[in-house]
Amino acid sequence: MNRVELLSPDGVPEVRRGDDLAALLSAVVDLHDGDVVLVTSKVVSKAEGRIRTGSREDALPGETARVVARRGPTTIVRTHHGLTLAAAGIDASNVAAGTVVLLPEDPDASARALRAGVRDRAGANVGVVVTDTAGRAWREGQTDIAIGAAGLLVLENYAGRTDDHGNELAVTAPAVADEIAGLAELAQGKLGGRPFAVVRGRGDLVLPPGDDGPGARALIRPEGGDLFGYGAREAVVRALRGDPADRAPFGVPVAAAEFAATVRTVLGIEAAPALEGLELALPPGRASALAVLAFAHGWEAHPAGDTVPEGTDRAVLVRLRPATP
Repeated sequence: MNRVELLSPDGVPEVRRGDDLAALLSAVVDLHDGDVVLVTSKVVSKAEGRIRTGSREDALPGETARVVARRGPTTIVRTHHGLTLAAAGIDASNVAAGTVVLLPEDPDASARALRAGVRDRAGANVGVVVTDTAGRAWREGQTDIAIGAAGLLVLENYAGRTDDHGNELAVTAPAVADEIAGLAELAQGKLGGRPFAVVRGRGDLVLPPGDDGPGARALIRPEGGDLFGYGAREAVVRALRGDPADRAPFGVPVAAAEFAATVRTVLGIEAAPALEGLELALPPGRASALAVLAFAHGWEAHPAGDTVPEGTDRAVLVRLRPATP
């Protein structure tokens, strides 16, 4: 039988800039080797002085690497950490009116500092997770996720293992740091004033002293690695605009056969294999549409300057090739 224990202590005072989080935690709970300590990003930010005067709208530009999608008053952005969050994770709750709390500048570094502090004060080798609340694509509601981590295996890789029926697992990789973050929130609550939680029973995930691991950054997909780099409307707008700076979230160029099939479906034009990619005879009035398709699929269109007969019009020979970064 497997057993996991979760506790979230009361008695933590209001956290202010410069407070020692390891001292606050050690005062309310006895920690042991193999424990996983979770702390909300809000109290980490308060201790690190990440409170700003103004509104979320005032602070949003400085915390935004790029806008992913907008729907009415909601703006989903990719932060400078690489996280994709509503309003860049900026929070206006549980702070003085007229102020907001930004995310920690480096959540993994914050987790490392807390882990070291616990080691110094309690002598315990623990894993640390910094948590924040996030929405999920396709699902209502929010859950806590890991935005920072230290001393913890954040991702279990089951690739290459076999199940009880002999089937090899190809891409199964539980994000255990996120799972533990969601578990901890059940005990902490949103209004309970309990910023810390401790999970026991998964000491197998805690790394040896001196090994902080890759941190929660290992859970962030690189630009272009996600299938939904932009919202639906925003993807159309970016493809129409065709700015090379917007190309990365669309991902790597698709295979020639896939792009040729898309051109055939949308434009009704056959693209034939060529030395560097594809080529086709482009009828008048189709250049803009082809450019948009090419951009969205990681390709580029280059008119060859030659004209070829195409029905009653003179079509332009266009060579297509994958775009280079």
